[in-house]
Amino acid sequence: MTRVAATRVPRGSSRVGLLGKTDLKEQAPHTPPGNMGILEKIKDIELEMSRTQKNKATEGHLGILKSKLAKLRTELLAPVKAGGSNEGDGFEVSKYGHGRVALIGFPSVGKSTLLTLATGTDSEAAAYEFTTLTCIPGVIHYNDAKIQLLDLPGIIEGASEGKGRGRQVIAVAKSSDLILMVLDATKSEAANSKYAHKEILTRELEAVGLRLNQHPPRVYLKKRTNGGCQVSNTVPGGLTKMDDQTAHKILAEYKIHHCELLFREDVTVDQLIDVLEGNRKYLRCLYVYNKVDALTIEEVDSLSRRPDSVCISCHLELGMGHLLKKMWDSMGLVRVYTKKTGSKPDFDEPVVLADHRGGVSVKHFCAQIHNTLAKTLKYAQVWGTSTKHMGQRVGLKHTLQDEDVVQIMKGDKADPEDLKGRFSITKKNDPDRISDRVKKAKLKT
Repeated sequence: MTRVAATRVPRGSSRVGLLGKTDLKEQAPHTPPGNMGILEKIKDIELEMSRTQKNKATEGHLGILKSKLAKLRTELLAPVKAGGSNEGDGFEVSKYGHGRVALIGFPSVGKSTLLTLATGTDSEAAAYEFTTLTCIPGVIHYNDAKIQLLDLPGIIEGASEGKGRGRQVIAVAKSSDLILMVLDATKSEAANSKYAHKEILTRELEAVGLRLNQHPPRVYLKKRTNGGCQVSNTVPGGLTKMDDQTAHKILAEYKIHHCELLFREDVTVDQLIDVLEGNRKYLRCLYVYNKVDALTIEEVDSLSRRPDSVCISCHLELGMGHLLKKMWDSMGLVRVYTKKTGSKPDFDEPVVLADHRGGVSVKHFCAQIHNTLAKTLKYAQVWGTSTKHMGQRVGLKHTLQDEDVVQIMKGDKADPEDLKGRFSITKKNDPDRISDRVKKAKLKT
């Protein structure tokens, strides 16, 4: 017999090279692809998009990847089911006033100091980060209107994925009418030629469905039960940022096989995905650069010339009046004063209207006073810049402008809603013409 020498395996080493098999106890746990988390799937898709070259041949493939990424992010933002673990209480506060403004920014950029200067509300401010841990509301009294200002905790990179309670902060920002993105001027693009803070915050807000300083794309979509997907456009020169084949691939990714899709403007793949998702929020945003007292005149001039940008200094209280005026113009608030017949206008408390809160027509003005006033309106007299002459008679569709004076004249006829029930509305079975009547048989004698 030939004796085989046994090989001694060191303790803790693998047996792959000696026995050809791996010890099950030493094998690392493997996560199956089906159970992979949503965040891992998002990172894999983003990695594949970064490696894919952008040209005409890969346009459809990138469109499919973007649609998958949007669906995963929507699934990531879905509310937690009953019985699941929550991340804590939210920051939501009840709405107050004629508009809501949210302060968004990194920690220690001056949001709490700005709230204190604008509203007089005491918000704790210190030299360390994350001083504010919850939502602190305040009210700005400007131009006879009340604007609610919310001081939110600072967000960090990865807030859209839930880091630092970022989802709750962004959820409150979604319910606002205007976003003030507070940035540190010493770390801005004018100081070091980088867009770091501004780019990170914009990317985090767009990841949760917020679109800053954009308008909804003019795309018409109607789902059908048969007939296939009909894609057409009314753009002069046709679509240049996307072709019909890419649109069909994106519709197939969303399992839309029968629809009518009409493009009224030249849109990108991302804008088409926003239309298909249907949960995007379009908000106005002002970029507020604080601590400009630490910059030179040339750097401040460069920042102030950028679109939708305001330069302030909370330490020296510089630029606060200009900031309030830009807020008022961005929100589009319209003050309308009332006037009784034979008396002077009441300039003490106006009726404040806005496009993002219903509309600015006479019909919406009547709805603010009473919900049945528009039904009994005969006409309205308007004094202001929205009319051709003073005291012009207008109807419900007339668009009002800031500081208009309106006098309501009610009609003599009753409300049609009040007439219901007085007369029978059931249709009788009697014939309409005499000739159609059925003659009765003669009586037998």
